[in-house]
Amino acid sequence: MTTLTANALSPADFDYLAKLVLDRSAIVLEPSKSYLLESRLNPVARENGFDSIGELADALRKPNCRKLVDEVVDAMTTNETSFYRDIHPFELLKKTLLPELIEKRSKEKRLTIWSNACSSGQEVYSVAMMIREHFPQLSDWDVRLRATDLSSDILERAEKGIFNQTEINRGLPMQLLMKYFHREGVHWRINDDIRAMVRFDSVNLIENWPATLTGVDVVFLRNVLIYFTPDTKREILAKVRRRIRDDGCLFLGGSENTMNLTNEFERVQVDRTVYYRPI
Repeated sequence: MTTLTANALSPADFDYLAKLVLDRSAIVLEPSKSYLLESRLNPVARENGFDSIGELADALRKPNCRKLVDEVVDAMTTNETSFYRDIHPFELLKKTLLPELIEKRSKEKRLTIWSNACSSGQEVYSVAMMIREHFPQLSDWDVRLRATDLSSDILERAEKGIFNQTEINRGLPMQLLMKYFHREGVHWRINDDIRAMVRFDSVNLIENWPATLTGVDVVFLRNVLIYFTPDTKREILAKVRRRIRDDGCLFLGGSENTMNLTNEFERVQVDRTVYYRPI
């Protein structure tokens, strides 16, 4: 087995890799994050037969290495999620926001919910199960659950809907596990009827977004903006505003807000939950 050289990440290689990640994903990596580059890129280097991250960086500098670049960017994206993560937004959606939207959309019978940076899919699958469990009146509606991420590898995994026991234990109620999942060896796969409710697509938030992502009623953009510069945050929020309907709602992460970034959304707090309405 190849053993990677200790302390292989030189300042020059860090600068090059940090700029590569910034250019491709707008994720900012300060020099203090060199340990993060090392821990996440060591496996990429090893899997591609390199003895050090320095060798990996040298290979990336050569032309025609798109696949390797994609692997590096994928490795640097944070794929942290869980079922019904920070339960309060889901409760507000179930008790208040979805009933209001259903009443407003009763004539057109169409509803679009978009999970950005969806990672392995737990967020959007949580929404799908909530709709199936609590809103049978939507059975004849055109309900569009869209899930997007930068990483093609994580999207492939999300679309399969297969989760290990640790992932299942993080936030999924037992009654929903028994109702909407089935065992496959040591893993659990979400049932096909729930998987069929979701469409997964690759979207880079700093590049052009698909024209099909328009007229969105609910946008989940949680724990994503924290990785970007203020200018990139403004750009992304402006794009969201162009895609979300005037009476839609936007969910950000608990440590995120729109302050000093945009005046196109207003902050709304209901009990312990904060969301944002287009102005």
